[in-house]
Amino acid sequence: MYDVIIIGGGPGGYVVSIRLSKLGKNVVLIEKNELGGTCTNVGCIPTKALLNASHLYSEMNDKGKRFGVTAEELSYDVGKVMKHSKKAVTLSRKGIEHLLNENNVEIIEGTAEIVDKGKIRIKENGAFVEGQNLILAQGSNPANFPPFENVEGIMTSDDVFSMEKFPESILIIGGGYIGVEFATFFSSFGVKVNLVEVLDQILSTEDKDVAEDIKKSLKRKGVKVLEKTEVTTVEKENGTFTSTIKNKEKDEQQELETESVLLAVGRKPAITEDIKALGVEIDKGVITDDHMCTNIENVYAIGDIKAKYMLAHTAMHEGIVTAENIAGIDTKMDYSAIPSVIFSNPEVASVGLREKDVEKEKIKVSKFPISATGKARTMEERIGFAKVISDEEDDTVLGLTIVSPNATEMIMEGVIAVRNKLTTLQLMESIHPHPTLTETVLGALEKANDREIHI
Repeated sequence: MYDVIIIGGGPGGYVVSIRLSKLGKNVVLIEKNELGGTCTNVGCIPTKALLNASHLYSEMNDKGKRFGVTAEELSYDVGKVMKHSKKAVTLSRKGIEHLLNENNVEIIEGTAEIVDKGKIRIKENGAFVEGQNLILAQGSNPANFPPFENVEGIMTSDDVFSMEKFPESILIIGGGYIGVEFATFFSSFGVKVNLVEVLDQILSTEDKDVAEDIKKSLKRKGVKVLEKTEVTTVEKENGTFTSTIKNKEKDEQQELETESVLLAVGRKPAITEDIKALGVEIDKGVITDDHMCTNIENVYAIGDIKAKYMLAHTAMHEGIVTAENIAGIDTKMDYSAIPSVIFSNPEVASVGLREKDVEKEKIKVSKFPISATGKARTMEERIGFAKVISDEEDDTVLGLTIVSPNATEMIMEGVIAVRNKLTTLQLMESIHPHPTLTETVLGALEKANDREIHI
């Protein structure tokens, strides 16, 4: 009998396995597909590999001549772009397997069927696995629903990585981070992109000024952004998709013909019938307390299956919290400073509170444009800003949003500040290197303290 059975080898599953092993527990990890889960195989890693390729191509096209760098007959090879993405996936997957083996984690390849909380059946061979604790880490699947699920050829985000050629035109349904990232990718290679979002703005979880800057950037790449618009029907004939789209505000509809359609409306937790039969409490996702315990003793849940923060880095930390609690170390999950990162161009990163979610009289909003920094001028970058949200009374940093190249790297300053309740003055008095894009954050901090210099 094992101390712990983990179902799912994604970011949460493999991290909790390794941590448990280091804490002296005998663990087994069951994975029906490839190690690494969505993130490694059809999410974070391959997407960012594709975006790095598209960003390089876009930089050469958009800035090369201005920088005095020219290339004759600049072109791209779809096959090699995809090969680069697959190589990144393979290396990441092998790295995870190596770490699991080094930490003596037993790996079972197969589909886990839950018999009860201490007993799992492997579907492929009928073998049983028993353990004292069970961790549910089955992840998520791309959301698909009518009228899209019955139309042959409509892609989800999982399907993009098997493309052999880029379409001339594409309709992307969903303006969240997945839709925006793929709109960035395809438009960088000259694909005619239509991005449709049913809500009032793309990137609906972010502030309006964030959405406006990203929309501006996408439009410069030729993307047609349609907000407050829903896709009511999709039909395919002779290799072409005809979609009926309706503007909810104007009550107008039109037909749109594209070579491809990508459904990018998010993901849903992979809650199977055996999970329901187990008796864990479910509301969209599996419910846990801040120790990652479900309502059933010795049964835990982490990652996308919880449908709370469907982010790889959240799943990893939930895994660590779970491992320590199983090992007898009282540890609670803190969701107060989880960074959100979007690999658009420019990138978007946020942590803590957004301006739209806070009562204005209780906060101070301090914003500084990227265009006012020397580094941005050397990069020919003009779209973007840093915005600090602080408590009006005690100056504590409540949130930070950055729209900028490398925003996903720069956000850690805000994560540390929000997590440790630092003040804008403390951050401002920490010397920022020059010339760097982090001076955009410094400018916002200076404004928060009425000490503006460069604007």
